[in-house]
Amino acid sequence: MRILLIGSGGREHALAWKISQSSLVNKLFIAPGNGGTALCGENVPIKESELTALVKFAIDQKVDLVVPGPELPLVLGICDLMEKAGIPCFGPSQYAAQLEGSKIFAKEVMRDAGVPTADFEIFEDAAKAKAYIQAKGLPLVIKADGLAAGKGVVVARTESEALRAVEQMLEQKIFGDAGNRIVIEEALIGEEASFMAFCAGEEVLPLPSAQDHKPAFDNDTGPNTGGMGAYSPAPVLPDAEIPKVIDLVMRPVLKVMAERGHPFKGILYAGLMMTAAGPKVLEFNTRFGDPECQPLLMRLDADLVPIMLSCAKGSLKGLELPLSELTALCVVAAAKGYPGDYPKGMEISGISEAEALAAPGRVKVFQAGTKAQNGKSVSSGGRILGITALAAGLEEAKALAYQAVAKIRMENMHFRTDIGDKGIKRLKAG
Repeated sequence: MRILLIGSGGREHALAWKISQSSLVNKLFIAPGNGGTALCGENVPIKESELTALVKFAIDQKVDLVVPGPELPLVLGICDLMEKAGIPCFGPSQYAAQLEGSKIFAKEVMRDAGVPTADFEIFEDAAKAKAYIQAKGLPLVIKADGLAAGKGVVVARTESEALRAVEQMLEQKIFGDAGNRIVIEEALIGEEASFMAFCAGEEVLPLPSAQDHKPAFDNDTGPNTGGMGAYSPAPVLPDAEIPKVIDLVMRPVLKVMAERGHPFKGILYAGLMMTAAGPKVLEFNTRFGDPECQPLLMRLDADLVPIMLSCAKGSLKGLELPLSELTALCVVAAAKGYPGDYPKGMEISGISEAEALAAPGRVKVFQAGTKAQNGKSVSSGGRILGITALAAGLEEAKALAYQAVAKIRMENMHFRTDIGDKGIKRLKAG
């Protein structure tokens, strides 16, 4: 098989790493890829937003399966275009991708499906939104409707924070058209979990739980990022509870999408808040999370390609998802200053030493914002590496991951030191 993987982050390196292990694959292209994906296949200089060029390349190269990694090409309709060209594409249609591309669309689907989520109101007018905030009380969550590179959500604990968020989104248009409409919703209290599943129509093949860490600094402080680390499984959502989440969240949404004539295919990701009243959905994504993808794929003891191909063709019948009983934990090494302004071009070394710390397959350094330059690996983005370890338990996985982090040498490197601590605390509490 010839496969085209779209994207350039740590998630895409993890996918390229897993896809390249398949005996079915004889050629893997990554567009545009990064320094890590270049070790797994052939990088192609086509941006993830250049849909016409991606389709032409897939046709010209006789690609058998297209795998979009990030949300942008999905929301722009890459799967519709590929399937029109007769090429299976692992992901939802443009209509179904609105579950991620529009917060309002997702909220309305959840309401129709009876899925538990935060109470919400929708606004286009800034004055009405401000009046609602002043009448409602705090804390509140303000969300831009469209894609905003992970920055379109503000958890406002003071009235001034909430009003400023409304002004920035609806008046100053800091997110452009993505902020033409906003959602204001109650702030849910609890611990977050990430739950992903392969879906085809109303069929569900679940992955184990994971937990992401969005804030930039330890103890969940600082600005929100794309994710500073993740681990799987997450004690806050044990395996025994996953069937309940499927019935409560996944199946109702899939049923609504099928009834609307747009059956969902690909990865459906529910960001959950585990509240005292049970799990409630914060948001949906329509692709693997990043960095959750990295520990999840470390635990997957299966050939990923037949699963993705079957899913793209609309069926999961007869498929299983064998998983390692071990725990995987990923620590993101970012550039100092991220998610604000940060330096680029720092030389990176120590990756091979990190991966040599344990048995093969137990430590993997996934590359995100990297590129090869004059025979060396240098940084090119905010999130640079995802140092991921697989071990017998969460404490062991954390220890091994941070031993690996210590082997990495790069100027202006920043990482959280507490990835996994919430889960460890929960396990110790019984």
